[in-house]
Amino acid sequence: MPTTSKPTLRSFSELTHAVGTQLGPSTWHTVDQRRVDGFAEATEDHQWIHLDAERATQTPFGGTVAHGYLTLSLAPALLEEIVAIEDCGTVINYGANKVRFPSPLRVGSRVRMSAELTSAESANDGSTQVVFALTFEAEGSEKPCCIAEIIFRYYR
Repeated sequence: MPTTSKPTLRSFSELTHAVGTQLGPSTWHTVDQRRVDGFAEATEDHQWIHLDAERATQTPFGGTVAHGYLTLSLAPALLEEIVAIEDCGTVINYGANKVRFPSPLRVGSRVRMSAELTSAESANDGSTQVVFALTFEAEGSEKPCCIAEIIFRYYR
């Protein structure tokens, strides 16, 4: 369970007042080999470090690791766990300012995400553009497995 309650922001004006708010963490989610294999199929990224368990034991990681972009792709679902915006009609993934993968996410590990709402501004299309600074941590790892600044546009 998350260690903090899920904030509910009822209006776009609350978004601008919530800048600086720490969100999360989410619950822990296991990233198993089946999920990694499915991501490899969906993206056609079949690098052996993700799929060949026997060969991957010979690496410094000791086994297969999740694709970095698989980790990042968990952001919308994990963000949904830690914040709700009630008067929003549509949310669009607008992009990312920065993405890094400081340490591997070993297959079979559990991952969770925390976020900080770093900016919320009116955009020229009537939406509110929101930037979240995300930190994904793998259980037992000293370094995060992903840090990213992602941008969403919220429409009424």
